[in-house]
Amino acid sequence: MNVTAVLAWRNLWRHKRRTWLTVGAMIFCNILLVFLISLQLGSYQMMIDNTLSAFSGHIQIQHSAYNEEQKMYQNVPAVAQLANTVRAALGNEANVAARGVAFALASSEERSFGIQLAGVQPKFESQVSTFPGLINHGRYLADSHAPEIVIGAILAQNLKVAVGDELTFIGSGLDGSFAAGVATVVGIVETGFAEVDRAVAEVPLAWFQEVFAMGESGHSVVIRLPALDSVEPAVARLQKVLADDPILAGAGLSVLDWNVLEPGLKQAIKSDMVSAWFMYAVLILLVAFSVLNTQLMSVLERTREFGVMLALGTRPATLAKLVGLETFVMSCLGMGLGVLLGGLLSFYLSYSGFYYPGMEEMAQKFNLPDRMYPQVSLLSLLWGPAIVFLGAMLAAIYPATRLFGLRPVAAMRAV
Repeated sequence: MNVTAVLAWRNLWRHKRRTWLTVGAMIFCNILLVFLISLQLGSYQMMIDNTLSAFSGHIQIQHSAYNEEQKMYQNVPAVAQLANTVRAALGNEANVAARGVAFALASSEERSFGIQLAGVQPKFESQVSTFPGLINHGRYLADSHAPEIVIGAILAQNLKVAVGDELTFIGSGLDGSFAAGVATVVGIVETGFAEVDRAVAEVPLAWFQEVFAMGESGHSVVIRLPALDSVEPAVARLQKVLADDPILAGAGLSVLDWNVLEPGLKQAIKSDMVSAWFMYAVLILLVAFSVLNTQLMSVLERTREFGVMLALGTRPATLAKLVGLETFVMSCLGMGLGVLLGGLLSFYLSYSGFYYPGMEEMAQKFNLPDRMYPQVSLLSLLWGPAIVFLGAMLAAIYPATRLFGLRPVAAMRAV
């Protein structure tokens, strides 16, 4: 074995308590980083799934201009038939539903309010959206042709209607005609989001198409997938389906993934990641200063020893290498044990889940999962500990460079 490696190992265990305190700080930091980063990545997965499951889905097929302007005439022809084609193309793992959207004036006996009216397929909507699971009073839509409606709790309060009351709708049809209809309130939804509860209502798609002279057209086909990893291949497959069908290819349709549908979501994740890494950086700096303190004390208390070694012909670069090797061994111990213990903790919680007091009640209110599951990956296991390792090695530079200024005689006389 190399002499420098032997000396480094021996010097580390001269003061076992000090060495283990420093290694322990690195282990604790690495466990914390592995757990927090895994939990953070898992929370992003949960945030994305919860946001997309509310209404937009992972993918939508729309008219190429609809996402920007949302005009009635920017429609998808034979939308229900296209939804069936998408189900066949993507298989059983994908949940698919067709929708139509219009803006109308909703009137009760006492008041009128402008709303966004969504025509949905009652049979499939619950598979792509959490909206049907948030019924507070009454029930969700049941018959695709029935004149019935589900509205938000704030809208019901503003219109002063309850389950069983009727609402009249006035709007503009696809052909420019006057659209009007009467629907019975069968359910009231409370999503917890004031903007949604104030302005959104859902009716059966077939009835919506009849009232707004849509024929068989709609405005989007919504696809919800089991995992984000499935989005990119699904988009490619759907683009091929549209391109291979002459009618669909000429309809000006686009396949939009969640990044386009929810552009603010990725920006929110980036902002959260930056703020989290500020906290991680403080933790890493504390560990780096701990290593710096340990190695500086080690160098200072061995000044006479280093002076003797210099007098015997050892070069300062060899002594600096010795200090660096000691730090390397401590960092490897801290990183190895930290990654192992942090990985075991995160792996366990990735199956059992992690929750804090009050989370179950909040999740039940919004029809969301009541636990967070850390996402264990090579990135979450090594990202933080690798930076701690690098920080520790950088912290050893200053103690090592002090050795280049030592003079053998003066060093041997040091007390």
